[in-house]
Amino acid sequence: MDAQLAEVRALEAEIAALRRACEEPRAAGEDSWRAQKSLREIFFSDSEGWASSKDLRSHLGHFFSELRFLSTLTGISIRNYSFFLEDLTNTEKKEKSIMKVLQRHRLSGNCRMITFQLEFQILEIQNKESLSSVITDLNIIMEPTEYSELSDFVSRAEERRDLLMFFRSLHFFVEWCEYRKRTFEHFKEKYPAAVHLPEGAASSCMAVRSTCQPGFELVIVWRVQIDEEGKVLPKLDLLPKAPQQALKLDQNRALETAPLSFRALLGTLGIEAALESLIQSLCTADYN
Repeated sequence: MDAQLAEVRALEAEIAALRRACEEPRAAGEDSWRAQKSLREIFFSDSEGWASSKDLRSHLGHFFSELRFLSTLTGISIRNYSFFLEDLTNTEKKEKSIMKVLQRHRLSGNCRMITFQLEFQILEIQNKESLSSVITDLNIIMEPTEYSELSDFVSRAEERRDLLMFFRSLHFFVEWCEYRKRTFEHFKEKYPAAVHLPEGAASSCMAVRSTCQPGFELVIVWRVQIDEEGKVLPKLDLLPKAPQQALKLDQNRALETAPLSFRALLGTLGIEAALESLIQSLCTADYN
């Protein structure tokens, strides 16, 4: 029974983390309150209702089902989890009905292709009238990846001790990266002679060349950025390349103004339609 209870506690913590990861962004104070309340419910919930091992197995099966659903929805899977509780209440505070508990948590998991480890502490103070909780320490270890954008984001999340921002932003970051990969692969399959992926579909660059006009190339750089508040945004830029002789003949400065025109096109058509229009404008003769 003890081993099963421990497994239920770990599953409860994983489900709570996944639920928070897929919630819509809210005010910072509300997110903090929800996290504190959720964690308290996990570790101090009453288990007297589990009168038999059959009840416990049923409870455990329910958690496994919910866990699979949330993992599919968010892409976040937690493999290992452990926690330790330390009572920091001294004799004087106990007499005044003030309780202080320090929760130490450790977990490891992945958000699809990105692996992480977390260690964090929560200090909970309770008296007769109120309960307050605060994350006092957060350490995040990321497995080496090709996504350099994550380094600064992880540092900000640690500095702010913002666990919710970490899970939410990581989820949307991975979704954008996978969408970028699918988009690059789609255009590579549709225009195999024109579209080149110098570093593979998982990279941030796609090159478009015309076989009818050697030397002309358009490079699309697609980055996924995370701003100071944890919001995930795509940023696409166009880098045109042309022979020196063609640049001299470009009296209308079409190549020079191409990046600005591309940004306007993105705003009007969206990412996929803008890329399609760009490829066709350079390679019309190749696909007629």
